[in-house]
Amino acid sequence: MFYSPSFAKRLRNSPKISLVAVAAAAAFLAYCSVYAFRKPFTAAAFDGPLLWGIHYKIVLVTAQVAGYALSKFIGIRVIAALGQQGRAKLLLGVVVLAELALLGFALTPFPWSVVWMFLNGLPLGMAWGLVFGYLEGRKVTEILAAVLCVNFIVSSGFSKTTGKWLMQVQEVPEHWMPFVAGLLFLPLLILCIWVLEHLPGPTEEDKLARTERLPMDGKARKALFQQYAPGLFLLSGVYLILTVVRDVRDNFAVEIWSDLGFGAQPAILTTAELPVAIFTLVGVGALFWVKNNFRALGYIHLFSFAGAVLVAGATFLFEQHQLSPIAWMILSGSGLFLPYILFNGVLFDRLLAAFREAGNVGFLMYIADSIGYLGSVGVLLWRNFGSGTLSWLAFFTRLCYIGAGAVLILSVLSWIYFKRKYAQKQDVPLSVAAS
Repeated sequence: MFYSPSFAKRLRNSPKISLVAVAAAAAFLAYCSVYAFRKPFTAAAFDGPLLWGIHYKIVLVTAQVAGYALSKFIGIRVIAALGQQGRAKLLLGVVVLAELALLGFALTPFPWSVVWMFLNGLPLGMAWGLVFGYLEGRKVTEILAAVLCVNFIVSSGFSKTTGKWLMQVQEVPEHWMPFVAGLLFLPLLILCIWVLEHLPGPTEEDKLARTERLPMDGKARKALFQQYAPGLFLLSGVYLILTVVRDVRDNFAVEIWSDLGFGAQPAILTTAELPVAIFTLVGVGALFWVKNNFRALGYIHLFSFAGAVLVAGATFLFEQHQLSPIAWMILSGSGLFLPYILFNGVLFDRLLAAFREAGNVGFLMYIADSIGYLGSVGVLLWRNFGSGTLSWLAFFTRLCYIGAGAVLILSVLSWIYFKRKYAQKQDVPLSVAAS
């Protein structure tokens, strides 16, 4: 990709606040563009014949999530071993492959079009790690990550709104709509990748505060995993639950809002998520002021616990008719997305820094991600074969209760483990380590 030394020099010499703003905007818009290659198809109904006794849309969502999950397993090795060189080409490459798969989806008749949706998800699972690699290991990572991860809330709804607009206003057929949506965002993605490539790397001050982030070979990955395996399993369990609940809320938002009586208002897919995004942005960004990495790790566990309480409490009040549907979706979404985004952008960055480990966030994140999306596939299959009579609204509320309870337990166990591990590493009493 074309490199401009003059632009790179201008970024290096710019005021810190300007550099942070440019980096945050480029990362946000890059990943927002990636969403346009993955999520717009969920705005379509895809009503028609059943496939293997399953609604066609559920098959498409499951196929894409299965490809996405497999991509996460591949990413454990690829993202962890990747340095700065080649990141831009790989990021652009995975998106182009996803877009070509959407073209195949448009051209291939039912039921073989399902294969193309699997191939669409297969490369896209590595996009997050490639984008976040530009941001990790900095003193301002929380701020950059908060902006980047707002995509999980806003961009999904925006991409579905775009899909609805293409079908309803531009009269694009639903099988062609995902491909056209991707084309609209491809130029923006290329521009953002170009800007990200010119960002200066972490400074010596950043490395001192957060440890240096290095590519990891097989030996390094094995050593790091074995060192913290019990805690990583617990954290992966929390992330699995968050991913499952978030994926159902995201992939079937159209159906859930229809069950709530808002089917004729497609803009609700975006507007209702804005308060969630603001709440999450403030919560994640506030960790920037916590300089002690282990204390920040504790706050992240606390936020996960509090988020689970908020999800369960809001769902209970909604069922008791004490909350409106919009208020419930906003409050439960806030409780869900705050810990979810902390896992994606901050938790593992702080964990590495607290324990003074080298390596990179991508390796740890993709372990959790692979387990999370594998669980998401399983729940989608269970939804069809084990609880197919439930509406998407009823299914989602049930998941809120089950997920909140599991997150509460796993978060407490994870904090106990890392608190003890930190005390052992520091060779100080637990009471001192937590202070």
